[in-house]
Parts: sequence; structure tokens; C-alpha cells
Amino acid sequence: MFQIDLVERCRKNDRKAQLKLYKQYCEGMYCVAARFLNNADDAEDVLQEAFIKAFQKIHQFSGEVTFGAWLKRIVINTCIDYLKSKKMQFVELQDYQMQVVEDEDWSVSESVSLVEVKRAMEQLPEKYRYVVKLYLLEGYDHTEIAQILKLTQTASRTRLLRGKAYLRELLKEKNHGTGS
Repeated sequence: MFQIDLVERCRKNDRKAQLKLYKQYCEGMYCVAARFLNNADDAEDVLQEAFIKAFQKIHQFSGEVTFGAWLKRIVINTCIDYLKSKKMQFVELQDYQMQVVEDEDWSVSESVSLVEVKRAMEQLPEKYRYVVKLYLLEGYDHTEIAQILKLTQTASRTRLLRGKAYLRELLKEKNHGTGS
């Protein structure tokens, strides 16, 4: 099948065509991302993000350059955006002297009702509230949250962790009778 046919099918949201293009380019584009980022895990994350962007913007592909060249530009720009965000987050973490640690424990005291948790979520600062809601209530993962909110996955994880800490404090205050 010709490449232009695959691109046209992708424009029509044909998942099989998207998978074929992905398989055709993923290895080469991974090498590009790995060279930029010097980290295999980061390269995989950025590569996935770049393919998502490419398929979302495939209507912008004009055919003036090869699909591979067009995709490579997206991969490189995504790598650069990732590196910029990583640098900004490093500065942000230094400024606040806050260490982000993965924490999967979402348990709260049995005396706290679901209604109280939802009410506390509404009190979170907006940037944390959206990530917490998308993660807890809607079941989205960080890739999807990042895409929806136009964030990096790292920013999504950071906001989720900070939002969770904030939420725990709100619930702790309520539980001890010092909250509203």
C-alpha cells in the first residue's frame, strides 16, 4: 500500500492505517527521541506523545515533504518541549524544595464519605482539581490527562501528587473539626 493512501486513511481515523504508519516509523523515530533525551523511558513517552500529536494533526500534512520528515519534526519538537518542561519543573521543585514521590495510596479514613471527598475536590486549586478529577473520577491515565489539559505527562503526575496532598490536608482538617 502506498504511503499517501495510508495517510488518507489516517485522516479518516482508520485505526488500522494508523497502526501501519506507527509500525513503519516507530523504530526510527524512537532513535531520534533517544538521541535527544538520552533516556529510554523518556524517549518512549515522548514518542507516544508525538504519534498522538501527529494523528491529531494529520489533516495539516500537505505532502510537501515526506510523511517521515513531517513526523520527525513533530518528534523533535515534542522532545524539545519535554526538555523545556523538565528544566522548568526542576527549577520549580528547587524553588519550593518539594520532592515528588510516586504515591499510589488513595485511602482515606472510613469516616469520610464520598460526598465529603467530592466536596473537598471542589476546594482544590483549579490546576490540581482537573487532574485529580480526571484521574480519580474519570479513570484517565497521565497520557490522556496530559493530552486533554495540554500538559506533559510529568506535569500531570506532579499536579496529581500535589493535588492528592492538598486533598488529604483538606480532609484531615474536616476530620479534626478544624475545617469548614
